[in-house]
Parts: sequence; C-alpha cells; structure tokens
Amino acid sequence: MDTVARVPRHVAIVMDGNGRWAKKRLMPRFFGHKQGVDALVRTVEACADRGIEYLTVFAFSSENWKRPTEEVSGLMSLVLVAVSKYLAKLAGEGVRIRIVGDRSQVSDKVRAAWDEAERTTAGNRRITLSVAFNYGGRWDIVQACQQAIAAGVPAHELDEAKLGSYMAMNFAPDPDLFIRTGGEVRISNFLLWQVAYSELVFSDCLWPEFGTVQLDAALADYASRDRRFGRVNSADVATEAGA
Repeated sequence: MDTVARVPRHVAIVMDGNGRWAKKRLMPRFFGHKQGVDALVRTVEACADRGIEYLTVFAFSSENWKRPTEEVSGLMSLVLVAVSKYLAKLAGEGVRIRIVGDRSQVSDKVRAAWDEAERTTAGNRRITLSVAFNYGGRWDIVQACQQAIAAGVPAHELDEAKLGSYMAMNFAPDPDLFIRTGGEVRISNFLLWQVAYSELVFSDCLWPEFGTVQLDAALADYASRDRRFGRVNSADVATEAGA
C-alpha cells in the first residue's frame, strides 16, 4: 500500500490534556492552555507541510462553560493573545482561519478578534484551520435543522445532503482522520455528524507535547487502514469466491 498517497484531506483533533500537562508541572491550568496554543501552531505547520488541506480542532466545547470561572476567563483572554501573537505568522504561511460554533455567548472583543482572523486570511488556500469554539455536535445538528426550517425546506426534501449544507462545517469535506490526545477514548460531542466514517486514532500524549512524531504516527496508522464506507472489500470477495 502506498502510504504517501494516502494522506488525509481533512484531519480533526480533540486537543486534550492541557490541564493535566500543567498539573504535572505544578503550574496553573492556564499555562497548559497557553502551551497548547503553541502545539496547535506547530501542528498547523506540520499538516500544511504534509499536504493536508483542512485541520479542524476542538478548542472550547459548549460544556466548557461549566469549568471554573477563572479558567474560562483565561481561555477567552488567550483567544485575544493567540490572534495577536500568531495571526500574521499563519496568514503569511497561507493558512485560512475559520471559526465554527455559537458566537452569541462570547464577548465583543473575542468576536472582533475572530472576525479579524477570518478577514485577514480569507484569501489563503494552503490549509484551512477551523477552530471549533463554543461548539457541540448536537448543537450543530439542531442549528442546522433550525436553519432548514427557517428557510422553508419541505420535510420530504430534507435529506442528508440538504441538512449537511446547513452544518457549521459545510465549507469542508468530512474529516478522514479523527485524533484525540490525552488518553481519553471518546468523541465528546465533537463533529458528531461529520465523523460518521472518520478513522479514529487515540493517543496517550498530552496535547502540549503533541508534535510531528505523534502526527506522523497517526497518519501512518490512517494510511494502513482499509476505508470501506459500508462497502465489501473486493479482496475479501475474491477470496470467498475462490474458497
């Protein structure tokens, strides 16, 4: 099998383990999130170098509002710091930035920073970085249904393709590869609609430590798999026929 030719077009990542990374070093959780941003920038660059067209990361879920107020406030501040520190660098490297999620609950400053990031990078095409912030897979499906109803789509016309056109990630193909770091083995309400046929890879690596070694291991795992999408493998059919 030609593993080089089997680079996923779209990779989705749950960036888990920032808090535990900081705790192991006797530091506040915020420092873990800060290191997590650096790991994200490294991963964007590595994905672009490997020919991956889309990278979508889970930065803040709908459920994360339940975390301590100090941590949530720190994460919101980190958005502003990250845009200020890395926007020019990513824009210069051909990265297009998209924000997906419910923007209604964040501050005007955060929304303005997102708008600036999207506007500045709108013409870039090397890789699209989608940051899921205040996002949940169930929320996405509900809001897509609400949009379809508001648009007056008749029930008999609402099929998978039509509903998919109202999803928050309607500008990108479904993820080929789903990676979760931090040792947890679950999807956690991330891209529920879109990962129906994604290949899943779970890593014990805490997100701030994620680098090219871990990325390449996940890509190699992906390349070794036989993606059938519900179809029967032709080699299996041939084997059974000759039995």
